Amino acid sequence: MKSKLTNYKLLSFDVYGTLIDYERGVLQSLQPVLEKAGKTDIDPLHILKISQPLFKDEQIKNPQKKYSDLLSTCHPVICKELGLPEPTAEESKAFGASVGSWPSFEDSVSALRRLKKTYKMVVLSNVDNESFKANNANSLDGFEWDLVLTAEDIGSYKPDPRNFEHMLKTVKEKFGVEKHEVLQTAQSQFHDHHPCKDMGITSAWIYRPGAIMGNRDDPVYNWKFDQLADMADAVDQELVGVKRGVEIRL
Repeated sequence: MKSKLTNYKLLSFDVYGTLIDYERGVLQSLQPVLEKAGKTDIDPLHILKISQPLFKDEQIKNPQKKYSDLLSTCHPVICKELGLPEPTAEESKAFGASVGSWPSFEDSVSALRRLKKTYKMVVLSNVDNESFKANNANSLDGFEWDLVLTAEDIGSYKPDPRNFEHMLKTVKEKFGVEKHEVLQTAQSQFHDHHPCKDMGITSAWIYRPGAIMGNRDDPVYNWKFDQLADMADAVDQELVGVKRGVEIRL
């Protein structure tokens, strides 16, 4: 591991779970069918534990399916597992289209703006282009990325190594950035940190206390921060240290 965060030139971001509150988005988007069935008291943790493996399995079975369509496909299965009436096609389509309105974490936008002063900023997300465009405009306040790479572009979903290979190839071609200069910045151990370790990509774990989706019992990472703002603080501290001729080691 390099001794300083500022030795890296590019941050490759997972978005959903790291910048966008994925779990809150899923739960909010299921509220219409829960309210319709009069079952708004179902434990949110139970809902998430049911939803996560369904999303993962569908990504593996249909890697070229758009993320919004994937969610629509999973919606009636989630309803069945929760003991809810079968939703209408329109309700399932609305669930899939909800991604564009999912909320960001409170610190996401301000931290992104701070980090952009130091790094090239790249999206590597398991989402479709239309959903990300809407979500970036809404919840991320139109943040200007240097590059956006989605599962729709690549034709597979993380943790498939093809997604990371595609990212590394593209950032080298566009920016001249090598693998050892990339820092994968993500919450999900399953989708990001474990495949990065296998491929020799350094990673920063944005832990997001309380999150469960994408977690594993054997976490791996090079840096760990509870929030993205904490990572931005650490970078700022290093930059101050560089200006003063002092090396800050983490």
